[in-house]
Amino acid sequence: QVQLVESGGGLVQAGGSLRLSCAASGRTSTNYAMGWFRQAPGNEREFVAVISRTASTYYADSVKGRFAIFRDNAKNTVYLRMNGLKPEDTAVYYCAVGYPSDYVRGHDYDYWGQGTQVTVSS
Repeated sequence: QVQLVESGGGLVQAGGSLRLSCAASGRTSTNYAMGWFRQAPGNEREFVAVISRTASTYYADSVKGRFAIFRDNAKNTVYLRMNGLKPEDTAVYYCAVGYPSDYVRGHDYDYWGQGTQVTVSS
């Protein structure tokens, strides 16, 4: 089992920045892909970003150029740096790890955190 704990969410004005963290514990592995998803009220969960075990990154079009994902394998932690935040970025953000065959498909991930709320005011 792997436990994931997200932190760093909060309330920020449009145009502001936040950095989310997700610390993994338990049966961690540097071979995992580590991803971020989000879910806004009334919406389905959507893919945000992923970083592979080789540190390749992939982003949703909606966040490309504004968000950056990176990982610290020594700390078993993945981060999501979010700049230029918009009200439509408001959501609960979840981290996930696993061996996804399709990075954007949430069902392919094995473990999930509880989520951290990000609220962007206009």
